[in-house]
Amino acid sequence: MWGLLAGQLSQVLLLTSAEDLDCTPGFQQKVFHIDQPAEFIEDQAILNLTFSDCKGNDKLHYEVSSPYFRVNTDGSLVALRNITAVGKTLFVHARTPHAEDMAELVIVGGKDIQGSLQDIFKFARTSPVPRQKRSIVVSPILIPENQRQPFPRDVGKVVDSDRPEGSKFRLTGKGVDQEPKGIFRINENTGSVSVTRNLDRETIATYQLFVETIDVNGRTLEGPVPLEVIVIDQNDNRPIFREGPYIGHVMEGSPTGTTVMRMTAFDADDPATDNALLRYNIRQQTPDKPSPNMFYIDPEKGDIVTVVSPALLDREFQATVEEGAMGVIVNLTVEDKDDPTTGAWRAAYTIINGNPGQSFEIHTNPQTNEGMLSVVKPLDYEISAFHTLLIKVENEDPLVPDVSYGSSSTATVHITVLDVNESPVFYPDPMMVTKQENISVGSVLLTVNATDPDSLQRQTIRYSVYKDPAGWLNINPINGTVDTTALLDRESPFVHNSVYTALFLATDSGNPPATGTGTLLITLEDVNDNAPFIYPTVAEVCDDAKNLSVVILGATDKDLHPNTDPFKFEIHKQTVPDKVWKISKINNTHALVSLLQNLNKANYHLPIMVTDSGKPPMTNITDLRVQVCSCKNSKVDCNAAGAPHFSAATALLLSLFNLACL
Repeated sequence: MWGLLAGQLSQVLLLTSAEDLDCTPGFQQKVFHIDQPAEFIEDQAILNLTFSDCKGNDKLHYEVSSPYFRVNTDGSLVALRNITAVGKTLFVHARTPHAEDMAELVIVGGKDIQGSLQDIFKFARTSPVPRQKRSIVVSPILIPENQRQPFPRDVGKVVDSDRPEGSKFRLTGKGVDQEPKGIFRINENTGSVSVTRNLDRETIATYQLFVETIDVNGRTLEGPVPLEVIVIDQNDNRPIFREGPYIGHVMEGSPTGTTVMRMTAFDADDPATDNALLRYNIRQQTPDKPSPNMFYIDPEKGDIVTVVSPALLDREFQATVEEGAMGVIVNLTVEDKDDPTTGAWRAAYTIINGNPGQSFEIHTNPQTNEGMLSVVKPLDYEISAFHTLLIKVENEDPLVPDVSYGSSSTATVHITVLDVNESPVFYPDPMMVTKQENISVGSVLLTVNATDPDSLQRQTIRYSVYKDPAGWLNINPINGTVDTTALLDRESPFVHNSVYTALFLATDSGNPPATGTGTLLITLEDVNDNAPFIYPTVAEVCDDAKNLSVVILGATDKDLHPNTDPFKFEIHKQTVPDKVWKISKINNTHALVSLLQNLNKANYHLPIMVTDSGKPPMTNITDLRVQVCSCKNSKVDCNAAGAPHFSAATALLLSLFNLACL
């Protein structure tokens, strides 16, 4: 009977492929026959399946009815281990977001097996195969739940090799003409069975249908033959805890491995498949002190057991905090059976002992009613490594008469301060020193001092330069002496408001080492090391000017008072025949250059000497270029000024320069 069905289905598929040039989603061959081997060999290909969704097979996924087989991405069916008996039939389900289909593998010579194979996929028939020969051939139809559009879609086929001409197929049963009606239907001529909508295994897992052939008058010719439709489970249900909240109790000091309670969850998926196989784990523990992993849950049974030493199962809360850290360090839990919306339930916590420095505070979490114990002032391990607090909890509302708070309304919290390798500290910080600029290279500025707060540890400190923008400084790594490696310059762009800033590091020998930073501010006293200079250095005057004033000169100096103004302005070495120029003081910083007579149109270079008031003073000579221009009809023409003319002093200097170059 299996051979006849396979042959007919194969012929139908081949004809369809030859006659229809359009792509048809599904397996190219849906029924295969292989002989039962002595043994299926691990990872050895049994046959190749070809599936196409006509859209590129994106996210193609295969499922096999036996847990001992799988389909590789290339479509090859292989055994996961060496195995002999697997039954008479295997089913392979292929699915993509666009299409899905089922293929059947008939094992010729295979024997029925008991156990998980039939339990998982429910391929057993609901009634024995009758001994008499039948021409109606049916096989169980497997349909995955939660299929997507389009509907209706073909899911199986009934074959009648001896069906009389003019006869038709008829399908009856729950899901056809009985509630829920209209889920399945059969093509009365071809025997194709189709489903009209998606199925939910958790609502109905199997459908028992019946197929018969009838004549034109509706009389039964053969049958009815049972047709079982099996809904394949998909993992579409989340595990849930039906009960809860769960409350467990354990005695303090209980030995490791003590069972606290058992958690039981429920999954609506098929219990015979991995879809309903549950695994338990603990996602969060509150509070996470004294250990973040106080308990363990058996992943299969759901039993919660203790996994810490009995010493940690202590009603007296224990907490640890690093020195210098602040924030919540432990949450204290309480149990109150009053109405959570009233003050009779809300807890008020008070530290009644062990907090003389007010380093700790406790506040109530309004959502959980827990007491959040916090460090609000940094703790110092070197001062005290342990703190013991006594904390009292009461309700916001007073208790009724004749009811009082007992010993369970107080708790002791032991706090251990963890030593942290603290950074060395410079004293003072910032460090300040005042020096004259231009002191000799190698001059000692000061010796810095840094101390290690970890007084209980014997650590050494080494010094280094961290930031020295101008590259002027050096520090002895052992004793911290700072000296100069270059001349200090108050007028440097790295100096701001006469102050030069450098940073130094002090690093201890801890593991890992800790580093502190210190700031050095060097105030530089001014010395007269900058000559003044004049501005502007170019001027124009008309050759027939009535007003012989040429230009007002200003002078400036990078130094500070008294090494600046008043400035002295002079024309450098003006000879008597050349005395056509005059310079007159206007104020401490400005002077007027003027002519004693009109000059011919030309360019003139006049050496101006300016001297500051420093002790000793500094002088600078700068050429002032004066252009004598033609001024006719309100037009100024300086282009034809001709070759430059120099004063006698300037000419003398140029002559000496030329002689020196010969």
